[in-house]
Amino acid sequence: MELINQFVLAGAVLLLLAILASTLSYRIGMPLLLVFLAVGMLAGEDGPGGIVFNDYGIAYLVGSVALAVILLDGGLNTRTESFRTSLRPAAVLATVGVLITCVVTGLFAAWVLDFGLLEGMLVGAVVGSTDAAAVFALLHAKGLALKERVSATLEIESGSNDPMAALLTIALIELILGGQRIPGWETLVLLLQQMGLGLVAGLGGGWLLVWLTNRLQLERGMYPMLILAGGLTVYSLTTVLGGSGFLAVYLCGVLVGNRSPRESQHILQVHNGLAWLAQIGMFLMLGLLATPSELVEYAPVALAIALVLMLVARPLAVWLCLLPFHFPWREQVFISWVGLRGAVPIILALFPLLAGVAEAALILDVAFFVVLISLTVQGWTLPALARRLRLQVPPAPEPTERLDLSASPEGGHAFFGYRLTPGTPILGQDANALRLPGTARPVAVLRNSQDLAPDAAGKLNAGDVLYVLASATDSAALSDLLATPVAPPYLEKRQFYGNFVLRGDALLDAVAEQYGLPLPDEQSGRTLAQFLSRSLHGRPVVGDRVRLGKLEFVVRAVSGGDVVQVGLRIPTHLDIEP
Repeated sequence: MELINQFVLAGAVLLLLAILASTLSYRIGMPLLLVFLAVGMLAGEDGPGGIVFNDYGIAYLVGSVALAVILLDGGLNTRTESFRTSLRPAAVLATVGVLITCVVTGLFAAWVLDFGLLEGMLVGAVVGSTDAAAVFALLHAKGLALKERVSATLEIESGSNDPMAALLTIALIELILGGQRIPGWETLVLLLQQMGLGLVAGLGGGWLLVWLTNRLQLERGMYPMLILAGGLTVYSLTTVLGGSGFLAVYLCGVLVGNRSPRESQHILQVHNGLAWLAQIGMFLMLGLLATPSELVEYAPVALAIALVLMLVARPLAVWLCLLPFHFPWREQVFISWVGLRGAVPIILALFPLLAGVAEAALILDVAFFVVLISLTVQGWTLPALARRLRLQVPPAPEPTERLDLSASPEGGHAFFGYRLTPGTPILGQDANALRLPGTARPVAVLRNSQDLAPDAAGKLNAGDVLYVLASATDSAALSDLLATPVAPPYLEKRQFYGNFVLRGDALLDAVAEQYGLPLPDEQSGRTLAQFLSRSLHGRPVVGDRVRLGKLEFVVRAVSGGDVVQVGLRIPTHLDIEP
């Protein structure tokens, strides 16, 4: 009993220290996952904590479950519009890209480590996939509002590339232990089995969860638990049947998140917290598992492998895979740099240890070092690189609070709360006479801790919290009017999009004539939407830019794949040259 209490105390203290240490992330820009990993290493056998943890079986179990929870949350927050934008390039990156990365890194690892070809390829397979936990955490925690094509590609790739990496790792282990040197047809069959079962189980399990959520009458707090239990069931059952549990649980989350089941907002909020708990716990455990004194011994060769992975293998894979999809070079550079390694390489590195591969301990040490370098170098530089490459977009305004009315899952109404700032357009207007989008209407004003009815609140002041009852379909227009997103000056809407807003069906000839621009004959008669779509190879997203003479057209709004609003700006010498 005393041992159990000590174990609980140690776990709670480590969790508390990790959360407190996370303030470093906001102060110095340190990636959160690196903070959690560092706390775990300091608590380990080579650190002040002195905790000895070397149970690889428990590490694999905890890491797999935690990763399943993270992927489920990532799927819940992935919109189907992202799939329409980036499914094909992300799918190629998740399969062919992982294979290319594995081959290039593996060949170098075999040479620098003096391994056999298959053993070197095993190193490449272990570190070959991007990590969903690292990508989701860094993209969301940093508050990066990226162009949809970039963010969607990264999220879908990281959520779906684990099957390929796991397949390659398992296949290479079997070849090494079996004394074979050349993969056979059974490897391709295993890949199809992993992908196929993962796809079917994920979509089928997601549909069943939505059906159950909308028909069962449960306590409000039980709905997130239902989704969690269902997601873990889908993951484990798919794995037992020989499919990719990671792909299945991610797709399950995608389907649930886009069907808007009962208590969907509450489900998202709870699972966001669960995902953070899983990330903290997983990286604390992986930090405890690491032995820094052993990592130092192989630091030079591991650093060389990490550099080849980041600077050669990943960029080459991205360039070859995205070549048919006409991604701009800026986006290719960023996607190459966001090939973050995290928990997945370490979990995959446990496979050779559990299977009894001769060089397994060295492979694990190399994987640890690669993760440390990736999180430190790549993770720390993401915001600066996104700004330098002009891939950020103004963040979408959002309400301060939101409470969905769940009497009917299809009702679509909610209470929205907005804290009014000095820049809010409605300041000084009477709360009871506001002209709001759609059927929205004010229901209360919170002022100096006093709850006031709209007719008693009078004129609205900065610092007031305005509560509005509105349809979910009006939330975007409502937020544009009432919310003030916090953004740096270079992402201020007028600075980013320009002072003039044009319709997508406006004629390019009229704009060119107005500004005295020579217009090539082939562009004559086209609308702005057609011009931008052709210039961007039919895949425009918000934030895309096209120069025409002294003008720059910026995609401001897209609906159904068509450009509906275009910003017009004149670049200055302060802009970064394209």
